[in-house]
Amino acid sequence: MTKRKSVLSLTLVTAMIVSLFSSAIASAASNEQVQPTVTAAPSSIQSYVSAMEPGWNLGNSLDAIGADETAWGNPRITKELIQNIANQGYKSIRIPVTWQAHIGGAPNYTIDAAYMNRVQEVVNWALDANLYVMINIHHDSWQWISYMENDRTNVLARYNAAWTQIANKFKNSSNKLMFESVNEPRFTEGGTTDPATSYRLLDELNTSFHNIVRTSGGNNATRPLVLPTLHTASNQADLDALSQTISKLNDPNIIATVHYYGFWPFSVNIAGVTKYNAEVQKDITDTFDRVYNAFVAKGIPVIVGEYGLLGFDQHTGVIQQGEKLKFFEFIGQYLRQKQMTTMLWDNGQHFGRTSFTWSDQDLYNTMKASWTGRSATAESDQVYLKKGAAVQDKTVKLNLNGNTFNSLVHGNTTLVKGTDYTISGDVLTLKSSLLNRLTSSGNLGVNAKLTAKFNKGANWHFNLIKYDTPKLNSTTGTTSSFAIPTTFNGNQLATMEATYVNGGNAGPQNWTSFKEFSYTFSPNYNSNVIELKQNFFNETNDGQVILKFHFWSGDIITYKISKNGNSVVGTAS
Repeated sequence: MTKRKSVLSLTLVTAMIVSLFSSAIASAASNEQVQPTVTAAPSSIQSYVSAMEPGWNLGNSLDAIGADETAWGNPRITKELIQNIANQGYKSIRIPVTWQAHIGGAPNYTIDAAYMNRVQEVVNWALDANLYVMINIHHDSWQWISYMENDRTNVLARYNAAWTQIANKFKNSSNKLMFESVNEPRFTEGGTTDPATSYRLLDELNTSFHNIVRTSGGNNATRPLVLPTLHTASNQADLDALSQTISKLNDPNIIATVHYYGFWPFSVNIAGVTKYNAEVQKDITDTFDRVYNAFVAKGIPVIVGEYGLLGFDQHTGVIQQGEKLKFFEFIGQYLRQKQMTTMLWDNGQHFGRTSFTWSDQDLYNTMKASWTGRSATAESDQVYLKKGAAVQDKTVKLNLNGNTFNSLVHGNTTLVKGTDYTISGDVLTLKSSLLNRLTSSGNLGVNAKLTAKFNKGANWHFNLIKYDTPKLNSTTGTTSSFAIPTTFNGNQLATMEATYVNGGNAGPQNWTSFKEFSYTFSPNYNSNVIELKQNFFNETNDGQVILKFHFWSGDIITYKISKNGNSVVGTAS
């Protein structure tokens, strides 16, 4: 079982994304143009949701599948962790809960008391930290709820029993606690993928959930309730179906929720979409313009219950650092304009569960700045200088985003405008004298880091990188263990293409020659190899394959492999 934030059919995801990718390529928007939002007077429930911004997910803990909350590698949740999240400026916390392993058999489907008490303990810690709190039924959505079409009676009985017990347990809790009916609902196991059927089943679940909670007494009579779209997706039909359910319920304390992990090719680094570009931004604006018009404009607030990048399921380096920061900078401020509350998905890769520190402080700084304004960025955070070549001035275009450039710093030294650099509008020029001085060691790799500071928002860093053309060597291996000896020479790998010698794309997702980063290949800079993963060979035919490795410096290195059963031979060009 994958530990990804959601478990979706690979076929379904691929089909959706190929369509999305094609349509997005056909029409792209300028990086600087954002449609204005008309703001109406907020309703009481809109004010509630606005007060939740920003939010954070306690992922891969109580939602983990296994014996307990440590089953997916995270430590037990502590009160200190919750308080430290509040200390970071977060106003709300989503606590995903998977109940399946703790629910007894029919007809009572009794939830284990110790587990229920543990959930209540964590919820109370969050309420004590003055956080808004959301709990839900999480991975149960695909474990058993997804069988509802062909097992409606049993699934509905189990679902109703679970919510009856949860509602009763928390009915006297503060109204800063809200319930989410189900995470990422889908009805594809053993049934149909017909959308009309899925919408009908989800409506039945959401309606039953609403009735159970509202009639359970205590604060549940007015407790905010969060209802998802099908798959928590944002296609217009999904939004319309949920809108109809909410209209039918006629309840002023209903909140809609969707999830967002970006333009898929960028989000996992596939199909050559290595950069945050107009296609990526247009996907954000198109998505949340639809969501805004479907709900917020009609007085129904929206929580983006999870957001991030799917490549993070492999590791956070799948998306290049500067491109990643531009994505988070834009989406944070755009959703704020649209009056939607964001809840960062964090399964442990962002905020240390025991260290209480950020694994990527620059990412946190960028997200934090987007809560109130915008940060300036640049076309890149990498400045490559070829070994042996005469160093020339380097120009970099800034994306000021309404801000003003203040200074450029190296370490503790403020660099001198006119001598070390010049700035003209949004163009920063790094002078050759500065570049020569900071790379005089001749060492390959990052020689220096420059920090651009602005009047507002997060800083932007430039890495000065001395490089030479990478060198790949011949080798042999197997489909389960194949690594190309590589002298990176200061370079960083951006993506890889794979095509058969006789034509056609090799490897998974053969609608594109560009393969998914880390899932099919991965550079290991410490071991000086590029690994080809078993996932790549699983869907590669025997024969010769041409690989093209694209590096961020602009170098493209060609390499040939020959696969014969489990045997692989690699030959340098």
